[in-house]
Amino acid sequence: MEYVNLKGARVPALGLGTWQLSGAQCAEVVRAGLAMGYRHVDTAQAYGNEEQVGEALADSGIPRDDIFLTTKVWYERIGDGELQRSVDESLRKLRTDHVDLLLIHWPNPKFPLGESLQALSDVKAAGKARNIGVSNFPTALLKDAVERHKADLLCNQVEYHPFLSQRPVLEFARSHDMMVTAYSPIARGEAATHPVLTRIGEKHGKSAVQVTLRWLIDQSNVAALPKASGEKHLRSNFEIFDFRLDADDRAEIDSLRGDRRLVNPGWAPAWDAA
Repeated sequence: MEYVNLKGARVPALGLGTWQLSGAQCAEVVRAGLAMGYRHVDTAQAYGNEEQVGEALADSGIPRDDIFLTTKVWYERIGDGELQRSVDESLRKLRTDHVDLLLIHWPNPKFPLGESLQALSDVKAAGKARNIGVSNFPTALLKDAVERHKADLLCNQVEYHPFLSQRPVLEFARSHDMMVTAYSPIARGEAATHPVLTRIGEKHGKSAVQVTLRWLIDQSNVAALPKASGEKHLRSNFEIFDFRLDADDRAEIDSLRGDRRLVNPGWAPAWDAA
């Protein structure tokens, strides 16, 4: 495993995403991932699977401190008081007294940003979150959070893959000692059949997906959260630590970056230009 080391946190650069996993399948996939060597698990209140993730963590026999666990507060629950109550609910479901990273899932202009950030900080001060951050924040909101409200954020989790440039977010994060965690890192499967990624994969004896994940975690301050629905894909996603992309590979993949955004709900903020 490789790690992103920032602000005293040691974050496995490859995590296990659990979006759209539910019930027994979710618990089974997380158990299998942990047995395989994954030590970074990402869930959210909105995924409806915190109980199954907690079950798998408890069943794994792996010491809690060896697992980096992230959950996210839903954007309708980020007011002072409600955020804290929601975190207590999440911790009960996850069968733990803390998470390693607690994120605001989406910004919500109905709640003052300073109020939400202070509530996050209060959760951290209470020992219920070792680190705090945000998700789906464009640079304008990141700047407001970090520079105006002085929030000590570890992470911004955003959609990031070869077809979506997140350069403004990446540059801001790096300049403020933050990391970016990439969700939908293989563009909901689009990366798997892309000819450029496939050709680079053939050069290294790897798949296009493995090339994509390698490209992401090769970048400074970046982690990736691929989702897998079974053991085969879990294992394939994990087998990216035995090869390296060269400068030409990286440049060719960099050239693919555009504005192919796949996640854009009605409550989304105004995104940065590609």
